[in-house]
Amino acid sequence: MSWDKRKAKRVKFEHEHRATLLGADGTWRRDCVLLDCSETGARLRVEGSPDVLRARHFFLLLSQTGLAFRRCELVRLDGVEVGVHFVSGSAAV
Repeated sequence: MSWDKRKAKRVKFEHEHRATLLGADGTWRRDCVLLDCSETGARLRVEGSPDVLRARHFFLLLSQTGLAFRRCELVRLDGVEVGVHFVSGSAAV
């Protein structure tokens, strides 16, 4: 299955952009690298066990202080690479 099925234009990064995944309930966190991103979602490489992502809903912290973040829903899990959809406003659970 291809990673290129996103309708929104994606941006690929030349340099490594570090981020953090945080469980919606705050009980777990995983460091990750942002591989590419669009207005509607992103592709990430997760460090450590990706098993906790099966919870399906979590936050992507884009800054060290946590002030820039996106609520995410798991779309695809392929080894250590993860595809997420950004959940907005009324669609959030």
